[in-house]
Amino acid sequence: MLQPKLSLAQFRTTTALSNSAPLSIIADKCKSMDEIKQTHAQMIITARIHDTFAASRLLNFCALSASGDLHYALKLFRNTSKPNSFMWNTMIRAHASSLNPVEGLFLYIEMRRCWVTPGKHTFPFVLKACSNLKSVKCCEQVHAQVLRFGLDSDLHVVNGLVRCYSVSGGICNARTVFDEMSVRNLSIWTTMVCGYAQNGNAKEAIRLFDAMVSDGFEPNGVVLSSVLSACAQSGCLDLGQQIHTYIEEKDIEIGVILGTALVNMYAKNGSLEKAKQCFNGLNEKNIATWNAMICGLAVHGYANETIHFFEVLKEKKVLPNDITLVGVLSACCHAGLFDYGREIFYSMKRVYNIEPKIEHYGCMVDLLGRAGRILEAEELIKGMVWKADVVIWGALLSACKECGNIEVAERVVEEILDLDPSNHGVYVILSNMYAEAGRWEDVVKRRKVMKDGSLKKTAGWSLVGVD
Repeated sequence: MLQPKLSLAQFRTTTALSNSAPLSIIADKCKSMDEIKQTHAQMIITARIHDTFAASRLLNFCALSASGDLHYALKLFRNTSKPNSFMWNTMIRAHASSLNPVEGLFLYIEMRRCWVTPGKHTFPFVLKACSNLKSVKCCEQVHAQVLRFGLDSDLHVVNGLVRCYSVSGGICNARTVFDEMSVRNLSIWTTMVCGYAQNGNAKEAIRLFDAMVSDGFEPNGVVLSSVLSACAQSGCLDLGQQIHTYIEEKDIEIGVILGTALVNMYAKNGSLEKAKQCFNGLNEKNIATWNAMICGLAVHGYANETIHFFEVLKEKKVLPNDITLVGVLSACCHAGLFDYGREIFYSMKRVYNIEPKIEHYGCMVDLLGRAGRILEAEELIKGMVWKADVVIWGALLSACKECGNIEVAERVVEEILDLDPSNHGVYVILSNMYAEAGRWEDVVKRRKVMKDGSLKKTAGWSLVGVD
């Protein structure tokens, strides 16, 4: 039996408490692990620890409270001879949200081996563990268990299934579960629409949103945020504006999440004045809100405004993250602000404690290339922690083309072909560089290679939305 240490003063306090109120009620009123341990000790002394209801109240605090201790909860659980389903659910729930969610699945397996029957309150926590693991296979296995116990009509359980499949990349599985539901509530609709938006399927998210409204459901802030995100991805400015009007007409509170979605939608669609109006009208902003504005301005080439917003962000003591700095570096590339961009890049770790990622290196290579510092850009790539991808080598190849640096271009082409042998466009670029330099023999050689290998440059294409 787990024996918590107790001082004489603590013993007297808990004894007095136990005489005045049931220990289960005292456990519910505890606010710290010290108080829980005192109550636990009193339960042992009075033999009330064998009362599973009283013990479950201790376990609930230890496992789920912000002031709790999961390690202590596990000890308490292991020292309970016959834990009830509530105690199993509590432990599965706690581990599902922990840094090691797979332990939640192991507990479920152990629960079944102990012949404890899972209920409708068990599976949402097991599915949360699967969601945090982002495992479609785990979700499929739990789905089979849901069917076995006849809980596939419980809305709370089904909502967990749809969410689990969605976040794990199994959006088709999620839609199958959704379509099989004879009765759907707002939560199920919201989860499905959000799933499509999060998986980058903006068209289907918008289509399902229309079906949801047609079915008589009034959208809430969560689903509106997801649809606005879909509008940002797909370029549906008109629908985004209609949703904004709907929000205003229904007097829906625009909090930080919905507000950020509006700013992002307008910014991604090029309506930057409207994006700034929404941004300035928000009472609360987080770093995602700032990023939506900064990256939106950067992608449309408004470098000076991007930097202005970044400077204001620093003045307001908002800590930028890696996405913020990608936006700023991208703006520097568009405007050729070499010195400012270089200072930002080399201060990332020192000033902001942000380790540069491959996206930051890509921006910096582009910036160096535009400044004509080809060799410096090549050395930067070679010094990267990660293996450079085709995008980064492609940025350097474009810079070589602009500067006419054939020597480096030849090395870059070899690197690109090593990563992507089917990338025939690099042959054309190199062949054109030879032609501009008057190296006609090399032009003939390259074109012969392309002809012998039946290589063709992939044709460009564009997309136009109609109606």
